[in-house]
Amino acid sequence: MEGDCLSCMKYLMFLFNFFIFLGGACLLGLGIWVIVDPTGFREIVAANPLLFTGAYIMLAMGAMLFLLGFLGCCGAIRENKCLLLFFFMFILLIFLAELSAAILAFIFRENLTREFFTKELKKHYQRNNDTDVFSSTWNSVMITFACCGVNGPEDFEDIRHLPYSSLEKATPEACCQRELQSREGMFVNKEACLEGIERFQNRQGCYTVILNSFETYVYLAGALAIGVLAIELFAMIFAMCLFRGIQ
Repeated sequence: MEGDCLSCMKYLMFLFNFFIFLGGACLLGLGIWVIVDPTGFREIVAANPLLFTGAYIMLAMGAMLFLLGFLGCCGAIRENKCLLLFFFMFILLIFLAELSAAILAFIFRENLTREFFTKELKKHYQRNNDTDVFSSTWNSVMITFACCGVNGPEDFEDIRHLPYSSLEKATPEACCQRELQSREGMFVNKEACLEGIERFQNRQGCYTVILNSFETYVYLAGALAIGVLAIELFAMIFAMCLFRGIQ
């Protein structure tokens, strides 16, 4: 009876570690996508130190989970106590790190509000000055998502950073409609757009557009994170049970 219980525990341990292995592969793939994505998200990450660090943390965590899932599977099948103990200690550290990251994300969530982005835009944006990383990133976002400012073109009314601009209150070129949403795309009517004719401008704010675009992915990422934490917790329990059952 005890042998059957141990065998059952071993295969359950293998199953949960296989899911950890898959979860690590997903995080690894997501981290790589964020860093190399060609649609403009890469530039946002590069311009924001917090996002840049987060992308590489995601990459590292995915690689660690990938490796530990593999080691846990090996430890369960081979019934190796050293591998199981090694697995338990590292999966515990990862579990605590992920839990801490989730708590910090919840605490600092106010930094992602509409008001915060509007304030930063009005403070640092330099219109068509693509030598400035902040401005270049915003221009890429507005072109890629066919949006304008955080709330709309009105966000740029008080921005006058470039003394050589003869149209200090004009809508930035990045807000003008294009036939193709990329920097290489031809303007529908650039002159009319800069003169303030609304039908040639992208009028919707980027905050709403991006929030709608990523809303589904945010929920999926949250569900995946909760799933990974639950799997890690069960895997630790099974690891200790199997460790105690091995003679």
